Order: sequence, then C-alpha cells, then structure tokens
Amino acid sequence: MIFPIVAYGDPVLKKVGVDIDKDYPGLEQFIADMFDTMYDASGVGLAAPQVGRSIRLFVIDPSPFAEDTDDDGKPLEEYKGLKDLKKVFINAKILEEEGEEWKFNEGCLSIPKIREDVLRLPKIRIQYYDEHFKKHIETYEGVAARIIQHEYDHIDGKLFVDRINPMRRKMLKGKLDDITKGKVDVAYKMRFPKGR
Repeated sequence: MIFPIVAYGDPVLKKVGVDIDKDYPGLEQFIADMFDTMYDASGVGLAAPQVGRSIRLFVIDPSPFAEDTDDDGKPLEEYKGLKDLKKVFINAKILEEEGEEWKFNEGCLSIPKIREDVLRLPKIRIQYYDEHFKKHIETYEGVAARIIQHEYDHIDGKLFVDRINPMRRKMLKGKLDDITKGKVDVAYKMRFPKGR
C-alpha cells in the first residue's frame, strides 16, 4: 500500500515518536508499505511520522545516490558505500555525533519543492533494532550519516527547516504556508493539514 505523505504543518510531524516492540500490529506489512511509499515518491528515507504514525521507526535506501557520477563517469567518492545500505531503524538512539559541522543541501518529502543547506556533524554512532528486532550499534559517516540524522530528526519531532537560519526560515514562510494548504504540485500522494 502507498501511504499519503504527511505535509508540513501537520502536528504529527512535531511529535516525538514512541518506542515500539516486536508485537506492534502489522509491523512487517507496515515496513514493506513504508519502502513502497518511499520509492513511489523517489525518496531515500522515510520516517513513520511522515505517514501519520508517531513511532520510532524509519527506513532508508540511499542507493540512488550511488548512481551519481563525476564528469568522467566515475562514482562520486562521497556516495561510496550507499548502494547496499537499505535498512530499517526501529527505536533508534544516536549515541554520539562527532567531527566538524559540514553543509549539505537537504530536502524532505513532507516539504516538497524546498531545499536548503543544513549543518550537521559528519560521524554518528547509533543503536537501533532492525526489522527482526536484532539490536545493532553501528557507526556511519558522510552522506549515510546525514540521511540517518535527517530521518532520526523526524522521530524526534524535528524537520530540516528547524535547523536552518531563523532569517532564512522566515523568508520561506510563504512557501511553507502554501505547502500546509496544499498549494504545491507533487508527483506523489500527500495529506495536507489545511486544504485540498
């Protein structure tokens, strides 16, 4: 099933997600539907709050980045290792973030047509459970860490626009209000808090 993606302005995007256990109703199907929804919207990550559920679950598959090449047709170094990184993160907890902040242009399926540079630390250590409720503690760097941090923010009730300069956010207010009202053209199903 393809879920409608919740648009900016919906209160569910500001709620901190709750932990779940292996008996969460329909978990296996929900995870499959999350991946289907993400692929349908051409995303590389999707968090449960973005489909209206305030639980600590997100999925990633950054393999489209791995297809990007330089002018000589060689894979880009910063996207190395992303091809086989399809993962499910349940009850994730970032244990450490380190390094020097770096800027990367981010977008979000809940905030279509807006992209902004966001500063984040380049290296994380994260604890999570996979779809079989096996516990993992892993370290990620670069773009992989960035994608995980972005989705992790969702389960903590944060959006990438919360991380940008307040003046810049003020300048985007009109566009963000339009998204809330459904005044945006997207190629995937969305649920808008006001309008449409």
